[in-house]
Amino acid sequence: MNILEKIIEQKHLDVALAKQTVAESELKTLPAYKRVCRNLRDSVLDPNRNGIIAEFKRASPSKGIINDHSQAADIAIAYQENGVSAISVLTDTTFFKGSLEDLTAVCQISSVPVLRKEFIVDSYQITEAKAYGADIILLIASCLSPQDIERLSAYAKSLGLNVLLEVHNAEELKSNLFESIDAIGVNNRNLGDFTVSIQHSLDLVNQIPDRYIKVSESGISDPETIKTLKEAGFQAFLIGENFMKSENPAQAISDFVNRL
Repeated sequence: MNILEKIIEQKHLDVALAKQTVAESELKTLPAYKRVCRNLRDSVLDPNRNGIIAEFKRASPSKGIINDHSQAADIAIAYQENGVSAISVLTDTTFFKGSLEDLTAVCQISSVPVLRKEFIVDSYQITEAKAYGADIILLIASCLSPQDIERLSAYAKSLGLNVLLEVHNAEELKSNLFESIDAIGVNNRNLGDFTVSIQHSLDLVNQIPDRYIKVSESGISDPETIKTLKEAGFQAFLIGENFMKSENPAQAISDFVNRL
């Protein structure tokens, strides 16, 4: 069993427990559930923003603890001050040490769209994302069937959420070109063994229809890489570990953006 399979197995257990703890009907009574979500496309295409989707990430299965001292709200403020188009918050606890509390902390102060970065296997998690203030949800093609993606993305859109679909290859891309998807991200990290190659993005960019926001995800640690990806046709760039592994993530993103 590879890492992704272990994560998905655990996620089904997590969701079952969450449903027992907080009923979906109760989630729908939370104040954030009724708010209008910020638009990802508008933010990414805003000429005053840089296309970066900056991530708050405490740990990963491959690297262990990345940053266990920074506060989510503080990092989110620094990200915003440096012109990011969106903020991603990892909420998986078992493998990434994240939480819904981190998501809430960011959503409460953010003026840009916030992505709940999670391994979604159930519509309950989408309701949960909306109830805790997220604007965007992630669906991962390598752990969902096209039927699941069509159903879950349609449900997310019915709640007003933006939908980011993550793919790793041409087959996953071609099987999931639904109208209910807003953005398609190419993950440069293999979720089976966590190796990284930007070439994944470059190989797929021209196969992504222009109606979708094109996002390159993971393994971006040099501003020159963003310039290469922009020239290839990408409009957004999800960066997590590069900032969070720094002792001072706020300074790290400032230095990075100044070199763009």
